Amino acid sequence: MTEILSLRPLAAVLLPAIGVLAIVALRRNPDVREGATILTALATFGIVASIVPATLSGDVYVTRLGTLVPGIELTLSADPLGMIFALVASLLWLVTSFYSIGYMRGLDEHSQTRYFAAFAGSVGAALGVSFASNLVSLYVFYELLTVATYPLVAHDESETAREAGRKYLTYTFGGGVAVLAGAVLVFWTTGTVAFTPGGIAALASADPVIARAAFALLAGGFGVKAALMPVHSWLPDAMVAPTPVSGLLHAVAVVKSGVFGVARVVLDVFGPETISELGVGLPLAAVAALTILVASVIALRQDNLKRRLAYSTISQLSYIVLGLGILSPTSLVGGLLHIPAHAFMKLTLFFCAGAIHVETHTDNISEMAGIGRRMPVTMAAFAVASLGMAGLPLVAGFVSKWYLLIGSIDSGTAVFAGVLFLSGLLNIGYFWPIVYQAFFQTADDSDAKPLVEFPLGGQRVRADGGDPVDRDEEDDGTAGGDDDQTDPADTESSAGDDQTDPNGGADPDTGLDAGALIDTTPTEGTVEPDIDPSEGESQVELEAKVEGEYAVDRHPSDHRRDERGDDDPAPADAVPDTEHHADGTDDGHSHHGGAPASGWEARGFGAETTWFMLGPITVAAAGAVALGIAPRAMVFLAVIQRVVFEVTGVAV
Repeated sequence: MTEILSLRPLAAVLLPAIGVLAIVALRRNPDVREGATILTALATFGIVASIVPATLSGDVYVTRLGTLVPGIELTLSADPLGMIFALVASLLWLVTSFYSIGYMRGLDEHSQTRYFAAFAGSVGAALGVSFASNLVSLYVFYELLTVATYPLVAHDESETAREAGRKYLTYTFGGGVAVLAGAVLVFWTTGTVAFTPGGIAALASADPVIARAAFALLAGGFGVKAALMPVHSWLPDAMVAPTPVSGLLHAVAVVKSGVFGVARVVLDVFGPETISELGVGLPLAAVAALTILVASVIALRQDNLKRRLAYSTISQLSYIVLGLGILSPTSLVGGLLHIPAHAFMKLTLFFCAGAIHVETHTDNISEMAGIGRRMPVTMAAFAVASLGMAGLPLVAGFVSKWYLLIGSIDSGTAVFAGVLFLSGLLNIGYFWPIVYQAFFQTADDSDAKPLVEFPLGGQRVRADGGDPVDRDEEDDGTAGGDDDQTDPADTESSAGDDQTDPNGGADPDTGLDAGALIDTTPTEGTVEPDIDPSEGESQVELEAKVEGEYAVDRHPSDHRRDERGDDDPAPADAVPDTEHHADGTDDGHSHHGGAPASGWEARGFGAETTWFMLGPITVAAAGAVALGIAPRAMVFLAVIQRVVFEVTGVAV
């Protein structure tokens, strides 16, 4: 490996920072501002891509910036492992920039300048994480990434968004403290924190107790952003952010910085041999396997599409950690290859979820029956990415999971192969129903999905949003009895009857009286929800009635704002919302999400949403397929094989 002094790594990190200044300066001209975003993203990707030939030939571009602290230099190094993350971040930032224009303008979001500036800053920090040459430099950029992404998580400025932002900061800064403590231990033990392929030699002869403590701190600290259980809960809560931000969190920067940090620790700080001698690889793999399965089961129970995708991300990220924990050369290839594979697939899924939301204001899976007629290309891309997430051939997920399966068997840990197989089935379980009902069902003949009805770890949840209050077997005139008992005036008293509520009329989860929950009398200053109380109303719907609004209206970024402001209640005489299309027309139906009364309108290619969103969806899905068919031609596999060869000396 030959080091070449160059400013390219520094340029890749500084260009997004310059882009932040340009975006802020051009805030009064949105078209030029977005043009600056695109040009900055394009230039950044160009710089990163220009480093690839040197990486494949064994050369490393290095930028030396001086001494950070005594004994530790601030150096940016474009080594093969860093190039994996840098290519993913820079390429998908370019794609997401186009998508963000369509999404933010489609919803007429507020504070768009702040949004684009924070997005550019986040990618710049992610590239700093990629090219950091030692643990301390990595820590600095790792924390800068947290700071840069906070405005995106809290973009709504609602109390829910602020709470999610506070939780995000608490978890990730806590993880950062653990990373810093681990780096201090490594430096105290070895006198260096520089990344070395195969690990720092002095750690092999260090006190095993101290070495294990350092590994636990580093892996645990990076594991927070990698969303390893039990430090994962910040990620689903962060779904209150705009959908392109969710893509950034899940596919491009934040969570990938976590698994990338774990990869640095395993490959360039401790090394596979030292980790094997310390016996810490198997516990890491076990935590990853547990996260894979538990998160997949929880995903089955989510009706909100973005939350289901969030738990899917938690599961899929642990594939990467699992490959690193198994330690065999083949599993290392599979784990690292899943970084770009998951990025393309998950970004496609989030792009699709965002387009569905912008065009139809629909976020719940139970309301998407037949939506394939309305958005055929979007749902086709969703289907392709779903196949890849399940590990089926011809999509990126198949190749990475194949390497993981072979690696787990070769290393004598076939139990992890069983985990991967079971996880694939669970992926089919929570993705296939979405695709099936989108193309092969209508709102009239769709059935509840998912079918996880038992209280596994919490309240029973159905695809219609929660546990229904009414039950078909109750025919004594109380809530949920015969269809004849449909008078709204009688609903409150009947639901509060002690004979129908074993909890004495109080909901065990909310503490609200059951009678209050299903009071359908509209209050002054609110719009009466358009829900027939005789139908099976879910807990989520009933709680929304108590607050005098639909649950979908409590998260502005996930739902269209109106001119009265974010938090102002609708006046009593407000006109019901209608479904707005990309061309500015509407269909005249009252619509708060889900199919309009007349059913989904069939749309042809290109007519389902704007090309600012449809184009990136198509590109991301095509990338997932290309990576599944020709992974070496997509460069990533070739770079990863070089990484593994430098670390293990084995050509895979």
